[in-house]
Amino acid sequence: MTPGAWTSWPSREALSRVGVTSARRSLNWTVRLIGLGALLWSTFAQIGGDTWELAAAVAGVGVCVAAASAFYRATLEHRLWPSVALLVVLLGAAMLAHQSGFSGPATVLWCGCAVTALGRLPLVAALPCTAAALAAYALLSEGQWLTTAATTAGLALVGYVLRLDSEARGSAQRLLVQERAARVAEAESAALAERSRIAREIHDVLAHSLSAQMVHLEAARLLIESDAGRDRILERVVAARGMAREGLVETRQALSALRGEMTPVEEFLEEVAGRSRLAVAGDRRPLPAEASQTVRRVAQEAMTNVRKHAPGAEVRLRLEYLPDEIALEVRDSGPRKPVDELAVSGSGYGLVGMRERAELLGGTLEAGPHEEGFLVRLRVPA
Repeated sequence: MTPGAWTSWPSREALSRVGVTSARRSLNWTVRLIGLGALLWSTFAQIGGDTWELAAAVAGVGVCVAAASAFYRATLEHRLWPSVALLVVLLGAAMLAHQSGFSGPATVLWCGCAVTALGRLPLVAALPCTAAALAAYALLSEGQWLTTAATTAGLALVGYVLRLDSEARGSAQRLLVQERAARVAEAESAALAERSRIAREIHDVLAHSLSAQMVHLEAARLLIESDAGRDRILERVVAARGMAREGLVETRQALSALRGEMTPVEEFLEEVAGRSRLAVAGDRRPLPAEASQTVRRVAQEAMTNVRKHAPGAEVRLRLEYLPDEIALEVRDSGPRKPVDELAVSGSGYGLVGMRERAELLGGTLEAGPHEEGFLVRLRVPA
């Protein structure tokens, strides 16, 4: 037994009635009423018609009941010295009752104090109090020594068993409270993660689409101010309209993904790649929603970057199903047409956002120049 176990109180959950079932509560009250009844019966059965003796007995019982009630409250609040003082008052009342010829009430008080002290006080205080109560009972008892010894050992055992039982109940109550708090924290964490995921989807779709539209509309405005030709202005307006249409489609896809209604990732990549070539390797299987959505967003952003930074480039996509991962490669051959400076001036989702998506799932994303073009390689658990 550790040193702290001697000085530590039984937990408040163990001393209180929190978590006590109705059957157990009824049993506790039954035992208390039996003890109170034994105290009253043994007290008043010995009283004759003497009024003063009756009044003294009533006062003594009242003092004992009040002291016992205060002792329960003091132990619940973990106040050591008031608890010990109240217990000494009860032991003194038992000794006084015995000296006055009321051996029955004295026995009830000694036994009750012994069991209660061992169940509700720190061991460093409970053992002396219990020993004093049992010693007084054993020395002043008029029964046979074998019966007295067996009763004394039984009372000590009952008190210790009650202490272990109350501690076990208190531990179970604390674990229940901790489990409920953990469930609340888990629910809050899940809600926060879901809000973050929705925020990423909105940012990836709307922010990218709107920024691209702003680029084309700004270009159209500059062309109008410079009296450029109608065809060039119309080209910019048509491009902005196309971006708006693509943004609407992406928004619908994002909403479908949030509802869990997603087309197979291969079909999505074929739509994103357009005329580009898509190669699929490994055994196809359904992917977790987060992994599938990450593959879609990275492919979408990589293709957007190719259109902005490498117009006219040939793009190859490779999707590979690995035993515990899904891998995606987007490789382009480099620009084949002049790069439009206005088209690349917007701030889209970018490599930082793609890498953040991969790392949130415990994956990796590598991006950089490769041969004449650019290579994006994604690997996420799936």
